[in-house]
Amino acid sequence: MTLTSVTADSPRTEEEVQKSVLKSRRRPRPKNIREADDSSELNGRRGGSRMVVIIGLVLFALYSIGPAWWLIVSSTKTKEDLYTTDAMWFANFSLFDNLSSLFTYQDGIFGVWMWNSTLYAFAGSIGHTLVSLAAGYGLAMYSFRGKGTTMGFIIGSFLIPGALLTIPSYLLFVQLGMYDTIWAMIIPAFFSPFAVYLAKIYAEGAVPGELLEAARIDGAGEYRIFFQIAFRLMTTAGATIFLLHFVGSWNAFFGPMVFLRGADKWPVMLGLYSWLQRGTDSTVDLTGLVITGSLVATIPMVILMIAMQRYWRSGVAMGSLK
Repeated sequence: MTLTSVTADSPRTEEEVQKSVLKSRRRPRPKNIREADDSSELNGRRGGSRMVVIIGLVLFALYSIGPAWWLIVSSTKTKEDLYTTDAMWFANFSLFDNLSSLFTYQDGIFGVWMWNSTLYAFAGSIGHTLVSLAAGYGLAMYSFRGKGTTMGFIIGSFLIPGALLTIPSYLLFVQLGMYDTIWAMIIPAFFSPFAVYLAKIYAEGAVPGELLEAARIDGAGEYRIFFQIAFRLMTTAGATIFLLHFVGSWNAFFGPMVFLRGADKWPVMLGLYSWLQRGTDSTVDLTGLVITGSLVATIPMVILMIAMQRYWRSGVAMGSLK
């Protein structure tokens, strides 16, 4: 067959060639190529979002660690170095001298303040946790007349600011003879509507009613059921309530300033504030003592947080098995 016969049998003009080229360009790409492009675009978006999250977490960590680092560094400095050297780095190491001055100034009143804070925080938090767990368990597990109204009052009490109760509480403590006593700090700490509500919500999900019915069939009383069964199942909620109240009680300032008159009954935060108000003394720099005392005052909360981590871990593991 000659070239002439081929061109005669299948003639193709220049216009037909251009159409065929355009048609080939319009053909969809293979599916695997499209999926690869989509996945690369998605990975790019995820990478950008991940980078934004990482930057935010780093900034938040610096914001959180910065004051603590300044407190540690400043606690090791002398009075002169505190005002003349770099605020974020060490100078002459005088931490032990500062601690010695802290615990000997005013006949060791700082140690008394630390003991008061420990007593108020532990005693109040233990009673607070027991009352909250018992009340929350009762609201969650029992049906009684007025239950809905009780819950309404509990939730409505969230709207009442604590400072609004200061004057009524002061008048009540004076009439009961509790003013300027340790009981003004311990007994009112037993009651918290928010903690009761938190315990109720947790008990509804953590304490199965079938288990309680089985215990009643076996002859267990209600108090035994609560302390030996329900209380152990609500350990995570109890640890959370205890820690939240302990931190709040340890950092308490306004309540002790109103209800306590004698310096020997003050908690550590109010005591440090009284030193800060005085500023200087003829024998010692009170600003340095306040900084060192603030560092010492944070140690119990750090220890408590580390010691109670296992309760949250057990609670998370229990929730994953349900």
